[in-house]
Amino acid sequence: MAPVTRALLAVLAAIALVGCATPPLDASNADRDLQPRDAVLGDGAEGRRVLWGGTVVGVTNEAEETLLEVLGYPLARDQRPDTDRSATGRFLIVEEGFLDPADYAPGREVSVVGPVTGTRDGRVGEHAYTYPVVAAEQLELWPRRRDTPTPPRVRFGVGVIFSN
Repeated sequence: MAPVTRALLAVLAAIALVGCATPPLDASNADRDLQPRDAVLGDGAEGRRVLWGGTVVGVTNEAEETLLEVLGYPLARDQRPDTDRSATGRFLIVEEGFLDPADYAPGREVSVVGPVTGTRDGRVGEHAYTYPVVAAEQLELWPRRRDTPTPPRVRFGVGVIFSN
């Protein structure tokens, strides 16, 4: 086989493998249609396994578990919250054990798979709010997004550049 053909096959194989990349959470039996704001309406959400995500609003460490208050957003294809779209409501994630508030700081993005276990009453400012609660089976803390846009790699121009 010619070296050019071999190189072309290697590139095509790499592209095919990237296209088959799997998302980080196994959401095979998760209800993707149920949204946090709908889960508190009493339509049988309790016990349904969901895939939700959003940005952390607050963290409460209790003796045996950690509660994450999350502002939900629709998820992109990679299961990461799409914060450019409208919020889907707030919810609580219950994770057994300790989650460090420095890692799960407000503004960090998370995705979770688990059953809706009920609701809890709380407050958002002075407003009473009922949160759906998800028991985390799988929890993904997403890497921070870069705040600065990546400069273009291609530049066009004519002239002379002087620099020190």
